[in-house]
Amino acid sequence: MALAVLACTVVPAVAFARCEGHVPQPKPQNTFPQDVGRSLDRVLEEGWIEFAIYEDFPPWSYEENGQARGIDVDIGHSIAEALGVEARFRLVQAGETLDADLLNYVWKGAAIGGHVSDVMLHVPYDSEYACRIEQVSFTGQYATETIAIAYDKKDYPEKGPTPPFFRYDTVAVENDSIADFYLTSLLGPVDKIRRYPSTALAMEGLASGETMAAMAPRAELEAAIASHPPASLAVHEPALVGFARGEWTVGVGVNFQHKDLAYAVDDAIAAALADGRIAAFFTSRGLTFEPPAR
Repeated sequence: MALAVLACTVVPAVAFARCEGHVPQPKPQNTFPQDVGRSLDRVLEEGWIEFAIYEDFPPWSYEENGQARGIDVDIGHSIAEALGVEARFRLVQAGETLDADLLNYVWKGAAIGGHVSDVMLHVPYDSEYACRIEQVSFTGQYATETIAIAYDKKDYPEKGPTPPFFRYDTVAVENDSIADFYLTSLLGPVDKIRRYPSTALAMEGLASGETMAAMAPRAELEAAIASHPPASLAVHEPALVGFARGEWTVGVGVNFQHKDLAYAVDDAIAAALADGRIAAFFTSRGLTFEPPAR
């Protein structure tokens, strides 16, 4: 995902943190109002809210039989229900950087034929990054993501492998992902790191015996096991030596002009966390829920 590099350095913090000492970026003053989202009043008047979600990103967001599915979709529906409006979903491609995704889907829109969505889901939170990208209100943290390792208990009957094992044992990673960057930095150019186009395909490599392990965010590993459940596959979270951040929070991004909408979305997410709905979105899929540090 485009957010992979940022996720290595995230630091949980409260929404709308003060940014003393940071030089603000130019705001998109010359962008037409219709291109920079809608106010809360307009969302309520028109009766619908659009969420930008990443495509092909199970278990968070994906398309199935023409419908948007996943944890982020469930969260979007809970937000819309709290506001009393219809939820609409826009499946979007991940760009090369999170900056590009936020520009295209939150605060400006793509140069050709683009428009912004009211809310972008699954945005990693980092306090310094939030100060730099002041065109976006970062809020509504709803989960913590953690890097983990999936492995076959037939290969590791006593305990799961740790990264040093992969100097000698094969490990599957998504190409250019957090896990790929980390293992390459830690181990150097070893030939035991096998790269796949997605975490789902990396897990297929593990399930088929092409590799002995797979490394990725825990929810993605667990979702793949739930979809293709060899009984001998397991997931654990070992200590990751030299990893700046092995976990990070995810939340939402809203255009900076619409603080009222951002606060309303944050309130809706807080309520869904408090009453256990968001935890249930995970447990109903057989996934581990780790709440955010709010």
